[in-house]
Amino acid sequence: MASGQLSRDEALECSGSRHACHVMLYSDTASQLFGRTPIRHIVLMQMRFDGLLGFPATTHLGTLRRETSDEEGGFPLKYGSLVDPLEETLEEGLTRELLEELGVAVPVSVEDYVESRFAPSHPPTSSSSSSPLILHFYVKKIEEEQIREIEKAAASTAADHGLEVLGMVRVPLYSTKSHAGFSCFLSHSFIGNARSQLVDSLLRLHLVSPGELRRALRSSQRMNAQAAQELRVALELTEEPRKQL
Repeated sequence: MASGQLSRDEALECSGSRHACHVMLYSDTASQLFGRTPIRHIVLMQMRFDGLLGFPATTHLGTLRRETSDEEGGFPLKYGSLVDPLEETLEEGLTRELLEELGVAVPVSVEDYVESRFAPSHPPTSSSSSSPLILHFYVKKIEEEQIREIEKAAASTAADHGLEVLGMVRVPLYSTKSHAGFSCFLSHSFIGNARSQLVDSLLRLHLVSPGELRRALRSSQRMNAQAAQELRVALELTEEPRKQL
């Protein structure tokens, strides 16, 4: 088992831990970009309040003080989403949170479970003053029509839209001749291990071939290097005297 990874039962036996659940929702599609590029699959992610990409949704199991901050840039985790292990399972809590984030009911079951692991910055140590954070990841295949319903509801009726969630995003699994699409998407910033979860799921479900993914990741690395240079140029602009209009 990979470092930091736990079975679902082992994770739930960790007393005093906080638990965050996320799910990758996806469907097949016959749609084509510009009528010629097969899209093949729709994978949903979301732009979060902190400007990072991640999967919906977050639930928490266990005692958590309101002033406690998590690994996500020092921002507090979402309160009001605590799960009582005696009354509610991880899947029930995740389903409830999805309703708040997406505005439509998407039942998640144990059959959709993929893995559990400690958050990278929250390893279990005796000297730690905060309770460990355990991440649970799920993958659920739904129909394309359900994807459309989720996207509509997320922008119109979801309680968290514009607050914790800034918008739903489809992952472009295709690549154009100019290497746009999937490569560009992978070059963005993701929360925690969301990028690794995405890559692993795409490979495991055979949604993208290893060769396609390898080429996209290498192209993404080059884009990040170019972006770093562009950021340095932009930073220099802030240090130069500006003419008053």
